[in-house]
Amino acid sequence: MTRDKIALVVATRDRRREIGRMLESLNDQTRKPDRVIVVDGGRDSVDDVVMGFPALNPICLRTLKPSIARQRNMGLSAVDEDIAYVGFLDDDVVLDPGAIEDMMAFWNKASDRIGGAALNMTNHPPLEWPFLKTSRLAEILGLYSSRKGVVMRSGFQTMIGPVQVVTHSDWLPTTAVVWRKRVFESFRFDEWFDGYSYLEDLDFSYRVGKEFSLVIVPGSRYSHFPGACGRGNGFAFGLREVRNRLYFVRKNPELSVARCVFALWLRTLLNLGLAVRKMYAYHFQRFIGNLTGLAKAAISREGE
Repeated sequence: MTRDKIALVVATRDRRREIGRMLESLNDQTRKPDRVIVVDGGRDSVDDVVMGFPALNPICLRTLKPSIARQRNMGLSAVDEDIAYVGFLDDDVVLDPGAIEDMMAFWNKASDRIGGAALNMTNHPPLEWPFLKTSRLAEILGLYSSRKGVVMRSGFQTMIGPVQVVTHSDWLPTTAVVWRKRVFESFRFDEWFDGYSYLEDLDFSYRVGKEFSLVIVPGSRYSHFPGACGRGNGFAFGLREVRNRLYFVRKNPELSVARCVFALWLRTLLNLGLAVRKMYAYHFQRFIGNLTGLAKAAISREGE
């Protein structure tokens, strides 16, 4: 019997070391992917790194207008007709040797209702201010939840973290995830999310999750080692935090803009608290970026 084929799409930009390490982990898989498509938006080509792994059947595409959302869509356009599953990996992840084999074993028995399955991150970073985020008050206000993988009415999502059993979720991160290919007959990444494309995975998976079930597979494991570059400085990320979150909430009428704005103000205050507690310039820059984003949002709404 012919096995189902899987292609993996990787968006990268100026991370030669990270993508080399990630591809090495794919090369060490007990069940290798049938195709790896790398979409490179960096200043210096990584073709030589990618093509150094011929067992992965690689393709390397280039774009002069990099953004994670756009690069993933480009990768989707290059997927072969006979592929049944399409995965996305960040360039700074490392998969356990049996990760793909375990994931495909899951898909071989999965219900047709399941559209996406994330790999299980083993080194999830600790929550900032966990006693606030998981408090009963935060849940009553619809701002956050102690439950994993929930999208609140505020538009804020709870983290998933390591799981011990197959776990259903309202959203899936594209750090390491596999989708049925037929999902992409109706869905693509929203290229409004430019550049670093913060929350593009929340936006995409939440929309898909309205029609398909989304899960995390415990036996398919990986580690995430965030690269040094990507988000930009604290101010740029703080601004993007506000802009992108409000855009996501306004796209989905069942979510609440008022609760989102309230949650963003709390996020802003938490960043100020981190700046004071850790004496770290990045958090203060992020605080100022949040304030600027909220001010711009208020002005733009007043002008409508």
